[in-house]
Amino acid sequence: MMKVAIDFGISNTDIAISNGTNVDFFTLPSKKIDHSILDEIFSHLNIDVKDVDMIAVTGGKSDSLESIYKNIEVIKINETDAIGKGVIEIYSTHEPFLAISAGTGTACIHHQNGEFNYIGGIAIGGGTLRGLSNLALNNLSIDEVTKKAIVGHRDNVDLLIGDVVNDIGVLDSSVTASNFAKLKKADDASEDDIAAAILNMIGEVIGTIAYLNAALCGLNTVHFIGRVSTNEYIKNAIDERLKLANMQGIFEDNREYGTVIGALKHITTN
Repeated sequence: MMKVAIDFGISNTDIAISNGTNVDFFTLPSKKIDHSILDEIFSHLNIDVKDVDMIAVTGGKSDSLESIYKNIEVIKINETDAIGKGVIEIYSTHEPFLAISAGTGTACIHHQNGEFNYIGGIAIGGGTLRGLSNLALNNLSIDEVTKKAIVGHRDNVDLLIGDVVNDIGVLDSSVTASNFAKLKKADDASEDDIAAAILNMIGEVIGTIAYLNAALCGLNTVHFIGRVSTNEYIKNAIDERLKLANMQGIFEDNREYGTVIGALKHITTN
């Protein structure tokens, strides 16, 4: 028999399926949650519900689903708990930690003594990347934006510390003083430069909220999950921002499925 976990994100719906030995992951574009959503998911993945003995759901408005689906129990899991359990599973840790879930937006979760607490979030993430790319880069895909960013030069767009002062303590001259401050009109920079500035800004903001919350929790490491953290350009920007505070970001494989892994863990261990 299989156990199925579903994380209804704003942009993507992640599914994890365990047969007791292996776990398979799938991702579908998110749709409105209604009475037919589970039918659609199982049909799309060609899953026979007779082979399923338990379903876990988290995220979105999943708590509006019925508690029984075709005689199968549907366990509704708080997203904070799913994120926390996902971090424990992916990073094999039970120590206190700060987790950053970087998806369409960004959430901060603190774990201590087996308790998970949401300690804040920001409205910057993959949704920001998609929206700004649509606005400034003619609806390019995220992969296309990233390719442009790699060859772009954000210092043609961003005002850097070295542009405005000679010395500001420990800050390197390449640290951003003001995002996009050099743009006066739309054609002041190339698409490559703008792509680099967009991705860098998102990484800087996530990295900043990460180190501020880690400092409040008395920690010097941050555990990341979420699809945005798998973008190498954004990840590098996060790391550079963490280094300013002498902190370390930890990035493990499969972290894009962190929340659904936590939901699956909940029903395989309880």
